[in-house]
Amino acid sequence: MDDVPQNAMLFFEQHPESYPLYEAFYEKLMSRFPEARVKVQKSQISFYNRHLFACVSFLRVKKKADLPERYFVLTLGLPEPLDSGRAAAKTEPYPGRWTTHFVISETADLNEELFEWVAQAYAFALYK
Repeated sequence: MDDVPQNAMLFFEQHPESYPLYEAFYEKLMSRFPEARVKVQKSQISFYNRHLFACVSFLRVKKKADLPERYFVLTLGLPEPLDSGRAAAKTEPYPGRWTTHFVISETADLNEELFEWVAQAYAFALYK
């Protein structure tokens, strides 16, 4: 498994307290989906197989006062709306594709339930 891409540290330059949390996420994701490609951009870190299936950003999905000090937003592309209180926001940008945002603020958030949704997004991006 590759180490976290060096330029991911640059992405977290304004949020260094969140970088260790991202490292934990990245390691778990890549251990499950080692063929995933990662693209670090100015506004997000994108994860691809055939298509984009997940991204990490600091998208404002809640009021600033409601966000923890250390966090990042994980966005997944899913085939249907997710019925979970863990979803901070969800939209249907086009029929049959739901963009679901999660606020990740501690390593406990990176649990099996979350990675089941990541696996759904991975499969959806691979076969859509």
